[in-house]
Order: sequence, then structure tokens, then C-alpha cells
Amino acid sequence: MAKTKEAEPDQPDEQLDRAIEELRGVLREEENRPNAALQSGANSSIIMAIPVDVQIILGSTEMPVSELMALQKGSTVALNRRIGEPVDVVVNGRKIARGEITVLESDPTRFGIRLTEIIAATKSA
Repeated sequence: MAKTKEAEPDQPDEQLDRAIEELRGVLREEENRPNAALQSGANSSIIMAIPVDVQIILGSTEMPVSELMALQKGSTVALNRRIGEPVDVVVNGRKIARGEITVLESDPTRFGIRLTEIIAATKSA
């Protein structure tokens, strides 16, 4: 009798989709329990405290190794995006939103991102 192996997700996106769906299922089950009001606050705070890696991707480029090795202080690298185009907001390697760069009102020495589009999660097959 041949053993059949369940399809393992090969892509990190598929693994993340599966983990998110499992987490949503657990949260739904917790909400439906009689003592859910007392327990859901504790469970939510645990989940909300999980750190995630957030990156803002301004742009990218491709160049031969010879050009890369020739870079030095003061060199300029042209990116694939133009001024005013949206930047990508990436969480744990997955693009979740787009936004525009802005200067923080509370601290004009720092940049921030104003979200202009939330990218809908797609469920992998």
C-alpha cells in the first residue's frame, strides 16, 4: 500500500495563508464559547503582541556585479519607481498595502507612510 503524502505548501505565502486561516478558525471558535468574553481578551492580547517584520519598499533595480562592485560613497542608484509613485508595504515578506511617503507632523525629521490601498488577501488553492 503506497503512502500518500499530503500536499505541503512549498511557498512561504502558502504557509502564511494556512497559518492565518488556522488562526482565524481558532479565534472564531473562541468567540463562540460561553466564556468567550473573558477569554478572548487574553487570547487577543497574546496574538496582538506577536512581532512582525514590516518593510516599506521604495523600489529596486538590477545591475551587473561589475556595476555593484563599482559603487562607492556618493554613488547614485536609479530605482524602478518614479517620485510620487506608491511604495509597497510588506509584512513578513508579503505585500499587504501601498502608500505614499509623507513627513510626520509630530516629528518633521522623520518619514512615514500614508496608506492609499490595502491589498486584499488571496487564498491559495
